[in-house]
Amino acid sequence: MIDDLDLGFDEQDRGEKGRHRRGAVRRRQGKSGGSRGKTFLALALALVLLGGIGGGAYYGFDRIQNYFVTPDYDGSGTGEAIVQIKQGALIADMADALVAADVVKSTKAFIEAAEENARSKNIQPGTYKLRKQMSGDAAVTAMLDLKNKIVNGLTIPEGRTAKNVYKLLSEKTDIPVKEFETAAKDPEALGVPDWWFKRSDGKKIKPSIEGFLFPDTYEIPPKATAETVLKLMVENFLSVTGEMKFADRVQAERGGVSPYEALVVASLAQAEAGNKDDLGKVARVAYNRVYGEFPCNCLEMDVTVNYYLELTGQKTKTSKQMTAAELDNPKNPYNRKLRGLVPTPINNPGKQALEGAMDPPPGKWLYFVAIDDKGHSAFADTFEQHQRNEAKAREAGII
Repeated sequence: MIDDLDLGFDEQDRGEKGRHRRGAVRRRQGKSGGSRGKTFLALALALVLLGGIGGGAYYGFDRIQNYFVTPDYDGSGTGEAIVQIKQGALIADMADALVAADVVKSTKAFIEAAEENARSKNIQPGTYKLRKQMSGDAAVTAMLDLKNKIVNGLTIPEGRTAKNVYKLLSEKTDIPVKEFETAAKDPEALGVPDWWFKRSDGKKIKPSIEGFLFPDTYEIPPKATAETVLKLMVENFLSVTGEMKFADRVQAERGGVSPYEALVVASLAQAEAGNKDDLGKVARVAYNRVYGEFPCNCLEMDVTVNYYLELTGQKTKTSKQMTAAELDNPKNPYNRKLRGLVPTPINNPGKQALEGAMDPPPGKWLYFVAIDDKGHSAFADTFEQHQRNEAKAREAGII
């Protein structure tokens, strides 16, 4: 009878009176240097015993084989397969992508091969040119060889507006700017969850992609479309902010400010801070002006005016170049005198700016001015203090 077939249970597991006879085979622990040999030994025993039982029981052999033997291809494969490994992908995620492209026969084949190769942790995200029907070992080896990685990288700097991002992407991919603009009209279709577009200040939101195109270096997949590239950037934004617990911390710690409003503040800090050390302090100034005791509860930041100029196809200007009409245009929804925060982020902030808006340093600052050629600013609680800082900045030739 097959009941007495030893499929890897030890004597302790079998126990007195056959207890644990139906217990599960122990899961292999750690590297499987000798476990594959044991697997094949057990399989061979099963084959012999099943043969002794008779041909009527042979139909069950395939099922036993699948349990003991990892489905895997032999050799280095043939043909060509392009596989994209996403940022933050785990070994199991990579295995899924490889199976879907018929590079490996099973996820288990790749996972086991990766477990046995200490260098597998060095597999990078990106796009790979591999072969179809490779063994798990061959696939791991190929992905560790950077010659098989398709390098088509593009760096998007912090603080670029969506319009500027489209231009950079178009230059790299030859996809027309218009196609990026069309794809960006529906941010939710690109992966931005609808809960992001909520404000606590009662202002209506017209969903915009601005702020969600995370600045980073991207590997652009072959035959990419405007939609797939923007989705890649949004996915990265969600991954980074998720790891930071940005939305949770903002809602818990920022006194009722919504994550979207904090994203607006991060973009303001990214635009105004001349040095990364000041990102959190500038964010604090924005919060203090809008939600504190600033007379107009407005931002009074010229960068919002410049954003409107770029948005409407006009040339951006320095603060000195801006006219009074431009600075205080009542038709401009990004007017610096507008009460509260502006309608949307004004650029795509990086991680440090997001951290500054999520957890700004404590302070009552309402004003700041650049004071050295490295972009550091002096911060002040009162206008009188601010005037003294401005005088120092003029003496140093900064303003």
